Amino acid sequence: MAPTIVVRWFGPKDDHVPLQWIRQVPGVEGVVSALFDIPVGEVWPKGRIEELKSLICSHGLSFEVVESVNVHEDIKLGLPSRDRYIENYILTLRNLASVGVKVVCYNFMPVFDWIRTDLAYTLDDGSSTMAYDRRLLEGKGVEDLVSAMFGQSKGFSLPGWEPERLAAVRSTIEQYRAMGEDELFDNLRYFLSAVVPECERLGIRMAIHPDDPPWGVFGLPRIVTTEENIMRILALVDSPANSCALCTGSLAARSDNDVARIIRRVGERGRLAFVHLRNLKKQGEGIFYESAHPSFCGSLDMYELVAALHGIGFDGYLRPDHGRHIWGEEGRPGYGFYDRALGIAYILGLWEGIEKSASR
Repeated sequence: MAPTIVVRWFGPKDDHVPLQWIRQVPGVEGVVSALFDIPVGEVWPKGRIEELKSLICSHGLSFEVVESVNVHEDIKLGLPSRDRYIENYILTLRNLASVGVKVVCYNFMPVFDWIRTDLAYTLDDGSSTMAYDRRLLEGKGVEDLVSAMFGQSKGFSLPGWEPERLAAVRSTIEQYRAMGEDELFDNLRYFLSAVVPECERLGIRMAIHPDDPPWGVFGLPRIVTTEENIMRILALVDSPANSCALCTGSLAARSDNDVARIIRRVGERGRLAFVHLRNLKKQGEGIFYESAHPSFCGSLDMYELVAALHGIGFDGYLRPDHGRHIWGEEGRPGYGFYDRALGIAYILGLWEGIEKSASR
């Protein structure tokens, strides 16, 4: 029993990595992808999904995980229009299930997806990575952040940072001013109560991704932040179809999160569908950069995390998540391919060592 290793791919027109390269990484079985050009809230056409799967499978790779089908802001806000967008979401799930998709990763972060203050932070060895420093956001407006993110994107689209959605970012934030965490929990419950029964019928598992970083920004509520909150979310609708996409780097940015313990608690309940395994180097409270995968490169004990996954018999989907840019590679921030390939080799080496030690 072992995880299925997958790599995120942004499609033939918006990813500098060809599928052939992904196929050549030992241990990789599939690709995680999406239709990134479909506006949030619109139905993904079945024909487009079939074309994407056909392309991926033609290179000897599977397509069973989607990341992400983003949730429309009206659903998070609990507006009357949310029912229309939930229905569209369900129609997309049906189209995905028809081609064999088994896991749909999503998040419930208001307004912003993941946030970094530097998309090309230079390390001592000359490699570049993404970094976050809370001090750089102090006194800045939201427009400054949006401008900085797009300005450092190197011409690549940034997942979760759709320009059309962020065009009115200040007015969207104002809609959340009176909302607390409990109301956001209620809106998530409403969404899950509608989609999870359909997922059970379709054989799809919804996998919620932790907030990145796991604390409030610009006064916005965030709820997928701690062990307690994750367990509360899984209890909103008690079903294996309401599962977690556990990102070790996102959760570990908070010093009070014991990530190995969270893996065990979620996994022992059969609610761990997808894992993003990465390391980071913490330089202070709310200050970190994304490091190479080995334990000695960052602040996480990667052996402990892989051992926790092995201990629960994890056989879901696992991707190496982000990677630095090394060896002169140029590409989408956070998605250096060479570093992710190194990460896969490291993760599989840890798994093999733990597996063989356990069997002796």
